[in-house]
Amino acid sequence: MNNSLNSTLDTHQKALSINMDSAKYGTLAEIGGGQEVARWFFRVGGASGTVAKTMSAYDMAFSDAIYGACQRYVSRQRVSTMLSHEYGLLEERLAPQRGHVSRFFAFADTVRTRSFSGKQNGQGWVGIRFQHEVGAPASQILIHVQLWGKESIEDQETLGVLGINLIYGAYHLHEQPEALVASLADHLPQNRLEIDMVEFTGPAFRGVDNRLMCLRLVERGLANAAIFDAQGAMIEPSELFHKKPVLLQRGHFRPVTRLTVDMLERAVSQFVQEPNVDPGDLVIVQEMSLQHLRHAGQKKDIDAQDFLDRVDCLSALGYPVVLSNYDVFHRLAAYLFRQTSQPIALCFGVPTLLELFKEHYYQDLDGGILEAFGRLFQHELKCYTYPWKDPLSGALITAGNLRVEPHLRHLYQYLHENHFIQPIRDYDPSCLPLQAAAILKRLQKGEPGWEKEVPAPVASLIRERGLFQRPLKRS
Repeated sequence: MNNSLNSTLDTHQKALSINMDSAKYGTLAEIGGGQEVARWFFRVGGASGTVAKTMSAYDMAFSDAIYGACQRYVSRQRVSTMLSHEYGLLEERLAPQRGHVSRFFAFADTVRTRSFSGKQNGQGWVGIRFQHEVGAPASQILIHVQLWGKESIEDQETLGVLGINLIYGAYHLHEQPEALVASLADHLPQNRLEIDMVEFTGPAFRGVDNRLMCLRLVERGLANAAIFDAQGAMIEPSELFHKKPVLLQRGHFRPVTRLTVDMLERAVSQFVQEPNVDPGDLVIVQEMSLQHLRHAGQKKDIDAQDFLDRVDCLSALGYPVVLSNYDVFHRLAAYLFRQTSQPIALCFGVPTLLELFKEHYYQDLDGGILEAFGRLFQHELKCYTYPWKDPLSGALITAGNLRVEPHLRHLYQYLHENHFIQPIRDYDPSCLPLQAAAILKRLQKGEPGWEKEVPAPVASLIRERGLFQRPLKRS
């Protein structure tokens, strides 16, 4: 079925089309948000041709007896166990009779909908294990979702539609994973959910790079931010940030330079001296926004290979990567505040600090720059600022001698004197002249010497894979 037809089908039509296809047969196991996905199949009619079993094990003792004990019931571990258990039963009990004509599937979700008090938003894990062809080994799609419904009933309705979209997409769009990602939010109101992780595995998705799927989630507005670890595996925010202090470095990273690493290492050495920061728990991440990935003159298109080149370089340094659509720092900070109650710090250079004080970024806020900074620096967030050497005058600009607009001078002074903005100390002076754009130009021209200006693991990777060697292209 082509994409244009897929996009015109509503949830009722998708559920009915699945029921009417006798080759699709499977199990639905749902915990925490009702049995909203199963309800759609029964509601539209013809479910006996699709549904082998539905179940919902709410009680922890029952759930543990079926799926085994786990530390967290709304977790990747639990939904993965559910999928393995239910799909295994399908093969064990039905393969002899139906295996030659059926494409089996097991759908599972384990979620927490909006709390009864209304103070805590819902979230959960949703997945499907399925055969894309009769007799094929199983493939799998796993997603993590943040639920933004104002009431529990809205979260339940969202789960029902999302589940149908996922099952339908798995069968009809597995050859077009980017279209599948886009279809997950079909017929769902805006701002009802956020899908901050998706993972494709199995023979139906050979050649799929989950890092690109992460990019598409953020590009299409299905997520405000997405994260993957140093190995390129996508993870959901709590897996990385929960109850941990965080230091985040924002940048273009095209390419990573020795200055990038020196800035980060010096910021870490200062941040761990804060009284409430446990060095053993500290999470260090590097973040790119969509704005950093778009090159001059392009408002929408992102070069997918250039994105992967940058990520590969960051992964070579061993850090997780955050991709976000947060163009201003107070929105990025709000995202981090939602993930952890522990101390948070940002690090960047003096040019970025100057940008931070440009008021046109905050015209959408009634309180302008004061409101933006009130949001940014709440919870005692720290900004560690790397010095900058003016290439024209040779002057060294630091957080201590930076000049902002006269009417903002006292605001800057307050933030600096109260240690919200701090200069980075003990930096390597030899890093100050390094400019990523100049290094990139020499790299692309094949001029010698650029290798000494980037970290050794990054230089090796660039040479081995030929990274950053071609002009940027639109995705």
